[in-house]
Amino acid sequence: MSVLKSILFPIIFLCSLNHTFSQNTYHSLSAPKREFRGVWIATVANIDWPSKPGLSTDLQKKELLRIFDEHQKSGINAIILQVRPAADAFYSQGTEPWSRFLTGKQGRAPAPLYDPLAFAIDEAHKRGMELHAWFNPYRASTTLSPTELSEDHIAKEKPHWFFSYGGKKLFNPGLPEVRDYIVQTIMNVVRNYDIDGVHFDDYFYPYPEKGQVIRDAKEFALYGQNFKNIGDWRRHNVDTLIKVLSESIHKEKNFVKFGISPFGIWRNKSQDPTGSESNGLDGYGTLYADARKWVQSGWIDYINPQIYFPFYNRAAAFEKLTDWWSDNAFGKHVYIGQAAYRATERRAGWMNWSQIPDQIRYLRNNNRVQGSVYFSSKSLTGNYAGLQDSLRQNFYRHPALPPQMLWRDDTPPQAPVNLNAMASTNDKILLNWNEPLMSRDGEKAYGYVVYRFSNTETIDIQNPEKIVGISYQNKTTFVDSHNVPGTYLYVVTALDRLKNESQPSNNAIVSIGGAN
Repeated sequence: MSVLKSILFPIIFLCSLNHTFSQNTYHSLSAPKREFRGVWIATVANIDWPSKPGLSTDLQKKELLRIFDEHQKSGINAIILQVRPAADAFYSQGTEPWSRFLTGKQGRAPAPLYDPLAFAIDEAHKRGMELHAWFNPYRASTTLSPTELSEDHIAKEKPHWFFSYGGKKLFNPGLPEVRDYIVQTIMNVVRNYDIDGVHFDDYFYPYPEKGQVIRDAKEFALYGQNFKNIGDWRRHNVDTLIKVLSESIHKEKNFVKFGISPFGIWRNKSQDPTGSESNGLDGYGTLYADARKWVQSGWIDYINPQIYFPFYNRAAAFEKLTDWWSDNAFGKHVYIGQAAYRATERRAGWMNWSQIPDQIRYLRNNNRVQGSVYFSSKSLTGNYAGLQDSLRQNFYRHPALPPQMLWRDDTPPQAPVNLNAMASTNDKILLNWNEPLMSRDGEKAYGYVVYRFSNTETIDIQNPEKIVGISYQNKTTFVDSHNVPGTYLYVVTALDRLKNESQPSNNAIVSIGGAN
């Protein structure tokens, strides 16, 4: 994804001043109870997972569990997993062929057979993490080699749906049948899998390359008569896909979030008075992605701009772009895409390893920004510039729930009942409770949050430091391995699909280690 852009557009990155924010520029706010803490797990070219194509099922599972465990320790609460990198699939219940990045040959199933997406969803939910399925809508192949494609790949069955550009084969967004196909492909996943979100990145029409031309003049002549120019028509094509997909997702499952991660600049102020104070490539004019319109029209639930630049960058300053996107949220969520992969670059702005920690501080000072997503998984687990340490020891030390989306659902579940706590022989605390009654909108509890207090503390479920467990499973038991002698008070709350939270259950008091 963004690694390619750092190669394509180095001029943006080279234009930064050698300024950095000190640790004290923004006071370190206490961690909020609700914050989106996401990470992209890229499968294209095996960037993050699997480590190489063709691994056995057992090794693929072990690698993914190790990744999930590391992110859980770091306080991440949302996995954005790339499930369709090139009109292929990391899941079994679909119509497109298995991905070659999974098995080494497109169309070949994993052996022994399993469903990677179903496995990932289950394991993420066990760990209190959302799973957003990340689709690349228009990329059909990463090379032009016919050997890369299986015989049943859509590019071989419908060659007139595609054009070649920059050494890749891409769907032509101007064809109505292409849009229908992409919507149905994604809706297969929405219907068949318990995902929490559908996610697009920044690839719509291709990033411009010297000497390359998008060959869609014939389609423009056929379908673009009502548009002043081909640019407006191309934006309309993308807008139509976003609108139809949004309506389809929310009609099928209102709780499934739809989010998009566009390039960090929508338009520069020199191009449009409503644009940002920047001077670089713009997604509106080059990728035909009118991301501001998607938010303003309410077609997406969150916007996740890739602001992969340092503070004070001359062409695209992190602080100016963050402020611009937060000022143009139109009541929807803003999660900032942060460049963990750049954290150790020897370039101005990045040589100070406090760059990303200071960016997190900056975001937390803006109440119109609800979180971050990091590109990519390997950069976090590799602890680039000590970022993973910073998350674990400081910023994400305590758990967080995702922010509420009250425009999708504002009805909390009922509280769990009959909570009991018992100390085991090895001083673990065994909790069990009864599922609450249905809420007034007819929903059952989807998951639970467990809180622990000392017996002298006031119960305050707004304090994330007291959270000891989050699970997105309807499992009414919990084991707390905390074995410090003392007397403790527990309460449990219920969550619905959109993470609205109930009032606390009854209190349960228990003593361990000889305390009384």
